[in-house]
Amino acid sequence: MRWMLRIAGSLAVAALLLSVAVLLLPGERIAQVALERIEAATGRAVTVEGDVDIGYFPMLRVRTGALRVANADWSQSGPMLEARGLSIGVETLPLLRGEIRIDALELDRPRVLLERGRDGRVNWTLDGMPADSAAGGPTAIGLDRMRIRDGLVLFLDHVEGVRRSFDGVTAELTVPDLAGRADLEMSLIAGDPEEPLRLTASIDGLAAFFEGGAVPVEAELTAAKGRVTFTGRTSPAGDAADQIVAGLPSAERFARAAGLGGVAPPEGLGRSITASGKMVLKGGTQLSLRQLDLRLDHNALMVDADLDLAAERPAMTARIAAGNLDLSALTAGGDGTAAGQWSSAPIDADALGLLDGRARLTAESIDLGSLKLGASDIAITLDRSRAVFALSQVAAYGGVLGGEFVANNRNGLSVGGSVTMRDVEAKDLLSDLAEVERFSGKASGRIKFLGVGQSPRAIMSSLKGDGAFEMGRGRIAGFDLDKLMRTGEAGGGTTIFDALTAGFTLTGGNMQNDDLKLVLPGIEASGKGRIGIGTRDIDYLLTPVAPRARDGRGVAIPVRIRGLWSNPKVSADMRAAVEINFADEKKALQDKAEHAVKKKIEEKLGVPVQDGQSLEDAVRQKAQEKLLEGLGKLVK
Repeated sequence: MRWMLRIAGSLAVAALLLSVAVLLLPGERIAQVALERIEAATGRAVTVEGDVDIGYFPMLRVRTGALRVANADWSQSGPMLEARGLSIGVETLPLLRGEIRIDALELDRPRVLLERGRDGRVNWTLDGMPADSAAGGPTAIGLDRMRIRDGLVLFLDHVEGVRRSFDGVTAELTVPDLAGRADLEMSLIAGDPEEPLRLTASIDGLAAFFEGGAVPVEAELTAAKGRVTFTGRTSPAGDAADQIVAGLPSAERFARAAGLGGVAPPEGLGRSITASGKMVLKGGTQLSLRQLDLRLDHNALMVDADLDLAAERPAMTARIAAGNLDLSALTAGGDGTAAGQWSSAPIDADALGLLDGRARLTAESIDLGSLKLGASDIAITLDRSRAVFALSQVAAYGGVLGGEFVANNRNGLSVGGSVTMRDVEAKDLLSDLAEVERFSGKASGRIKFLGVGQSPRAIMSSLKGDGAFEMGRGRIAGFDLDKLMRTGEAGGGTTIFDALTAGFTLTGGNMQNDDLKLVLPGIEASGKGRIGIGTRDIDYLLTPVAPRARDGRGVAIPVRIRGLWSNPKVSADMRAAVEINFADEKKALQDKAEHAVKKKIEEKLGVPVQDGQSLEDAVRQKAQEKLLEGLGKLVK
């Protein structure tokens, strides 16, 4: 806006010359003098097309045809400013006191081009002389009103490859005294045509602002029932400092009105936003926020952040402190969720690419819906759509979590990590993660995993990795191993164990385990099988053994666990139990029966069976002997 106001000042000087010479010069000459003054102020060529109309009563008024102000010499994008016409109204009485009082200056349908070249140069830096420095200029200049009607502002950034336009620009600037207060009212369309942006601002000391000074400013931006206000000091160099307050009932609608898209964040991350704190802006690109009281829906945070807006992507460093942080909407089921299945609702992870940077988040608790954390200290790193969450001694489920979690959206979404846990309550953890409530007790372990997909179901069905866990004393609800070993019945009851250990691998969303060890008083159990993470089902064989039963020979009764996690069927495999437990007795019976058969054959056929010789071999040998005996008789 600085260069537009300088043009306005030069137009005011030109208006003085016009008013003094109005009775002496023709209209064309008056226009030419005005153009020369604008060119001197801006350092840019100015042209006007068509005739110049002049009116005298009730005030001096000059109307031009189409107006053009040239662009910087390095630009090839056309004029910096062009308008259908320019109208200047000058009060006549102040002229007698050597003052210029412009009642109104109006640009009709202006098109403003703001441009940044590939080398970083900008076209809104003007190199002409100050508009009020002409020799013989007026002793005072005032501009009651400057109006823009139906304008268009086009922004071209050849460094970032960005092209943005703001249509329907209307503005009115009131400047009773350049040394005093100036008021601006503006509206424009940046995104949704039904939700225009409206800006009201006041500057105390416009002349000092023109000279590069920092002056008091009050500004308010409104759209879609949202409001952002700033009270402090600002300068034309893009510096600003002091208090900022925001209230956005719908951040999605406000962002759409500002031309930033209309993506609705999950509940808890800013569908509605209120904020207040200290803001410092340097050069229009370096933004610092201090003691920012930020409320994202029902979540309250205190933020200190630094943001570099000149980087390829905005770069941020921040410290964020929260109380009880509720982010349960991040993992809430959406459309496509069926009983016993993960949600197939698409996951929108585009927000990972909005900026780069580092942040440290501390919170009293974090509710992730499917995972609940206690006091947390998490370092977050964002780099080109890849987020790394480093867990530093995070309290969870009565124990501690550590490691890191990664979400990568560079080429489709993938999630992975390497996480350790120590002394967490298994029942609460498994209940939140998988709706499994059969296990209880303290668990420790590790897991390394990676999943790929655009929905929870796709990710869980693609998991791969490995891990291990162990538990001390605990419980398994749903069946009683002790009762099973005594009666052979597997249903109902509770199993209390002293220790449990297992390792596993993950492939295609299936957890495979073959080394589970479970220790109970008087019983030891081993297990192997598949746990379907993607399909949320289980097919597992648990084999408990009572080693001191049957006079030390032991008893084993395999138990098959099969079905959905929510309601698996537990049944004893008695056929397998017979095969395992009575193998010796079965062998003894077989040996006894075979011995009896041998005796009968020896008695009936007269065929002796030697030790280690089968009945078939004994009969074959006897037949061979008889044949040889017959052949011997024939030879004789």
